[in-house]
Amino acid sequence: MLTTTSLIAAGTGSGVLGILAVSLLLGVLHGVTPDEHTWPITVSYAIGAATGRQGMKAGLLFSAAFALQRAIASELAYLALAPILASGALNAWIDLLVGIVMAASGMYILRLGRELHLTEWLEQLLHRVVRVGSHDGTDGMPSHDGGPIPVRMTLVHGFIAGWGTGAFAIIIYTVLAPAMPSAALAFLPGLLFGIGTMLVQTLVGAALGAWMRRRNLGAAAMNYVSRAVAGNTLTYGGVLFAAWGLVSLLLPGIASALDAGLPTGLGIPNLDSINAGLVLVAMIVGVVAAGSFVRAIRRAQVLGLVEVRAR
Repeated sequence: MLTTTSLIAAGTGSGVLGILAVSLLLGVLHGVTPDEHTWPITVSYAIGAATGRQGMKAGLLFSAAFALQRAIASELAYLALAPILASGALNAWIDLLVGIVMAASGMYILRLGRELHLTEWLEQLLHRVVRVGSHDGTDGMPSHDGGPIPVRMTLVHGFIAGWGTGAFAIIIYTVLAPAMPSAALAFLPGLLFGIGTMLVQTLVGAALGAWMRRRNLGAAAMNYVSRAVAGNTLTYGGVLFAAWGLVSLLLPGIASALDAGLPTGLGIPNLDSINAGLVLVAMIVGVVAAGSFVRAIRRAQVLGLVEVRAR
């Protein structure tokens, strides 16, 4: 039976080409499995894009920046910095930073206002920081006349999120990168891993964007719903990530136990246990994104944005 362990062993025993082939395959597997950083961000921006082409662009930009980060980290790991890259403290700080960037992007998309139920002085401060106007006053929903979502922000997300260290990153940093014959080639396992993830996330982004287009809501409703879902998913998903990062920093023992989770018996990273990362993905994608979609559709109908199409 082919397992992740046997795949890695076969790759490292087959020279440079074998290592690179395994790195690419692991990247594809990483893109498919519910990773706590890639899926919530790609889903948010791809749904917000509302077309297959723009959804593909969102997935491509995110994973391109991610691939660059992994190439740099792979090189650093070869230079004996893997223990630092894999430290729990660094991962906690990355979760906190990713959460802040996600929440800031989400609030920008929602154009702030009262949707977060913040105190008045804090809302005014946030307005000044991101320099955006207010919305139509509907709790949790953006204005219906806003512009398109800035998918270029996925580049920032991808580069920051890549520094988080999961099971796949550990394999790259401690096994595959050190097995390369020289420092000049040590970046390649990380790069190929990132390219594998890019292939999947680009397809995922295209599929989600096309799915949104097939809702046939009309241009105004599509714009409204896509921004509401993306904005809320990034905002509240970012809050969850930041909260988890703080817990990991303040209570590392508890966080470590939750990270270990309950084993599932599957020999695939990200699926081998029910842990904090998997729960985060389920909450952000399954609860926040899905709930925001339903709510936004209803609100678009109330606002009269949904076009009545003749059959």
